[in-house]
Amino acid sequence: MDSPSLLTPWSLEPLQVVPTVVAAVLYLHRTRTLAAEGRPVPGWRRASFWTGIVLVVLALNSPLDALGEEHFFFTHMTQHVLLGDLAPLCFVAGLTGQILRPVLALRPVERLRSLAHPLVALPLWALDLYVWHVPYLYDAALHHTAVHALEHFCFFTFGCLMWEPVIETLPAPAWFGTGWKIGYIFVVRLIETVLGNVFIWSSSAFYVVYRHAPEWGITPVHDLNLGGIVMMAEGSIVTLAALAWLFLRMAAEGETRQRLLEEGFDPRQVRRAVRYGRSAQLRASAGSAEELGTPR
Repeated sequence: MDSPSLLTPWSLEPLQVVPTVVAAVLYLHRTRTLAAEGRPVPGWRRASFWTGIVLVVLALNSPLDALGEEHFFFTHMTQHVLLGDLAPLCFVAGLTGQILRPVLALRPVERLRSLAHPLVALPLWALDLYVWHVPYLYDAALHHTAVHALEHFCFFTFGCLMWEPVIETLPAPAWFGTGWKIGYIFVVRLIETVLGNVFIWSSSAFYVVYRHAPEWGITPVHDLNLGGIVMMAEGSIVTLAALAWLFLRMAAEGETRQRLLEEGFDPRQVRRAVRYGRSAQLRASAGSAEELGTPR
């Protein structure tokens, strides 16, 4: 086994490169098509998606991959939080219903939309997180390229499903408002915190591949503890950012809802307009109706 080094060459394994390239090409083609039709995707969404691409490449193709596979659990954990949490968040935020419409038109894909329901996505994400950290499967992924690719696919896919009800690229259930989303984020991080604490407070190395002589002065047990710290630190930062956004959104929704109700709009219309940020469209449609002599 080579000595650990941050100068390890970048990896170009087809199983890890091709899906990223295909996703990038399809997204670029679709956003250009929408722009040509006069329906451009907001710049912040495009920036979010390409940030996700960068994070995936960093996780799968940079020296992090070799360091995580052969030397350190904590670098492998860094790879996994990039691939299973941050990159999916950026990808989901970078998508819109218009972008996904050609994909959603496929009947098999349409049937899979139920997987993004919060009561389905959360258990699937939690199961995926815990199952792949069972020592037998974790070691199998490190010894078999195909299993490792499947592990990465699962982390990314279930990460996207977990974030979808929060970001709502596609509409979540009507009851899953901002308050429920705040509770959802708390549950996500509670699930992650339990596993992170197992790693932080463990006094023995779980995984065979990391049971070797200390490298960079890091023992196998300390390495496992550091992995837990990486998981907890990343989760804490993302949670604080998500909760801050959701609390600000809740306050803004309350103000907008009150103004629309005072203007005499139907409460059902107000609820939907506030939920999806369409208060301007609601006012515009009301103005058009008044010009035609139609009541609200």
